[in-house]
Amino acid sequence: MKAVVNRIIPFSSVDGPGNRTAIFLQGCNINCKYCHNPETWKLDEGEEKTAQEVFAKAYRYKSYWKDNGGLTVSGGEPLLQINFLTELFTLAKEKGIHTTLDTSANPFDPDSPEFMDKFEKLMEVTDLVMLDIKEMDPEKHKALTGQTNENILALADWLSDHGKAMWIRHVLVPDLTDDEEGLRALRAKLDQWTSVERVEILPYHTLGLFKWENLGIVYPLEGVRTPTLEEVEKAEKILGI
Repeated sequence: MKAVVNRIIPFSSVDGPGNRTAIFLQGCNINCKYCHNPETWKLDEGEEKTAQEVFAKAYRYKSYWKDNGGLTVSGGEPLLQINFLTELFTLAKEKGIHTTLDTSANPFDPDSPEFMDKFEKLMEVTDLVMLDIKEMDPEKHKALTGQTNENILALADWLSDHGKAMWIRHVLVPDLTDDEEGLRALRAKLDQWTSVERVEILPYHTLGLFKWENLGIVYPLEGVRTPTLEEVEKAEKILGI
């Protein structure tokens, strides 16, 4: 099984628990206005690699992972290449390696038996799901990403119902994703999801702006500031972090 790979980061401490190797796949069906990896949007750009090739390269760094690290697959959107992802994680679990899926969940389709069969097989070899909750209101989510969020919340419901460990992440953008109503709506869902192990506020930044410029894409949040420490702390308080 092959996938289109954007890059492999050998050493990461921000892509899940412990020290990890992070694999970024190509392809994404949503276009977040603050995306810091726009170079991963197109599925046909990147280098094709087999699961065995990717795992062999990542496994060379196993000494860095120590006892609490492992592999994280991000993107783009990894679920667009779910067969590859399942094969890669199966190889990892055969070696006793912790596996993390970093997803925005857009491809999740609870009404498709074919997709759910594949997804359940993937979850058998996935230790942790890091889920981006970008907006709670479906219309605001559509304005932010081009897609609504019902299936994304459905994935979180499924994870909770099946006791699958998840971390919830929310990017805090001033005057866009920091409204108190939306944060309290997310807090209400966090009270329902029983398998959430961690909640993170990710302050908006413009470190990926140069990528938009290099790709010749107009950056839609030009001039938007980063949140203050007080704004981050307020959001964390609402979410109970």
